[in-house]
Amino acid sequence: MSESGIDVKKKCYFYIIHKKKPVRFRSGLIISIVISILGYSCKEKGSKNIDQGEIHYTIEYLGNSSVMPREIMPRNLIVSFKDNKILFDISAPFGNSGILNLSNPEKGIYDTYISLLSWRYYYAAKEGESHPGFEAMKGIEINKTSRTSIICGFNCKSAEITFPENPDRVFEVWYTNEIKVKNPNAATPFSDIEGVLMKFFFLIGPVEMHFEAETVYKKDIPNKTFERREKYSRVSREDIDKFINRMINL
Repeated sequence: MSESGIDVKKKCYFYIIHKKKPVRFRSGLIISIVISILGYSCKEKGSKNIDQGEIHYTIEYLGNSSVMPREIMPRNLIVSFKDNKILFDISAPFGNSGILNLSNPEKGIYDTYISLLSWRYYYAAKEGESHPGFEAMKGIEINKTSRTSIICGFNCKSAEITFPENPDRVFEVWYTNEIKVKNPNAATPFSDIEGVLMKFFFLIGPVEMHFEAETVYKKDIPNKTFERREKYSRVSREDIDKFINRMINL
């Protein structure tokens, strides 16, 4: 039984109906309205081969999840990137709660931050070590395919993901080489994929989260975005795993 959970052939259509010689102003107005609508629905901004900016993803929860109502669970992921630095920000819509995964190889920073109400903890991983919370994804097998698609205006390739304990269940991820980030998946279960993930999934404990890029922004990202956060207490990997499990099982 195969599952991708991902529809990669979204298209935007528009029709401009005109008579013999439409007035330029009216035609221009119609085109402007159509472009604004398409810009909102397709949500493509910036240009290809950018080396810094933001990617905004929607989050869908599948399978078993925590008892927390899905309405108050994180609905968006924002990834900020610059050269070989990258920050994953999954924030919940209440209580300044969420998880940050920060990779800054220039300064040897591979941190995971978690905040929930009064909790504020972080774990500092070593180079080559994956971020905490991905124990359910150990041993994944990545099979690159020849399939291609366009997502947010970027040419993308696909890979099939399987787990040794259930090889019949196949997940599909999509990635692009047109966003210039070095080793963007270095501290994730997808470290063997050389490209920025545009559609992918994470299994964190019992929660299955699917991410889909909806907007790519080309913008200047301050270097301080990738600095180590203050006012977080440093804990062990075991402790941060416990806090992550508590958060998703509230």
